[in-house]
Amino acid sequence: MPKTIPQRQCMGCRERRPKQELIRVVRSPEGTVNLDFRGKANGRGAYLCPNPACLKKAIRSKALERSLEIPIPETVYQRLAQEMEGDDHG
Repeated sequence: MPKTIPQRQCMGCRERRPKQELIRVVRSPEGTVNLDFRGKANGRGAYLCPNPACLKKAIRSKALERSLEIPIPETVYQRLAQEMEGDDHG
């Protein structure tokens, strides 16, 4: 039986894509919000396509804040924007 590829939904465009193609934003059990490129960090995760348009949609709709149930620091949004411009994570 072929191995299934985990799918996650982007908080910006709402499309389902393979987990490896997305950037994970995670709220740790301590309440801090960070980027998780390995997909292994402990906590509640939300996903975004590595596309600045998806980030803009997610910020405008507050989708990440709703998903993670916590206000997202501006520094996290800035770091996401930097990663998407460079696209050198992983």
